[in-house]
Amino acid sequence: MKKPESRDLVVNRKARFDYELLDRFEAGISLLGSEVKSIRGGQANLAEAFIFLKKGEAWLNQCHISPYLEANQFNHEPQRPRRLLLQRPELLKLQRGTLQKGMTVVPVRLYLKGHLIKLEIALARGKNVRDKRQTIKEREAKRRVRNDYG
Repeated sequence: MKKPESRDLVVNRKARFDYELLDRFEAGISLLGSEVKSIRGGQANLAEAFIFLKKGEAWLNQCHISPYLEANQFNHEPQRPRRLLLQRPELLKLQRGTLQKGMTVVPVRLYLKGHLIKLEIALARGKNVRDKRQTIKEREAKRRVRNDYG
């Protein structure tokens, strides 16, 4: 059987810079039709988005999905909370992880898996200033090597 192809639609680059991503999960996301059309067109933003756990469910908040122009009066609210579809063991692992000091759950990327839109989320620990400086140094060193030999 052929493996479904995966294609990134939206990537949260800020999450990789601000957090040390420890454990990653694939979550389905409950979307309206106009939201699917907008995301497939690249009209979404995860930069300010965050995930909170409430009553045994995971929710994506502050993810901006632009209104789809052809939807007219049936359009969606751009920043409404969206329910994430996860297995019970995954939810329990996320809840246990967030109880530890300095741990949070962040959205990493929205991608297409076959014909479905999935959200990659990660259990993450915030980086301190020293770690961020180290990340910048490593990135600049890679860039220099690439330019010298590229």
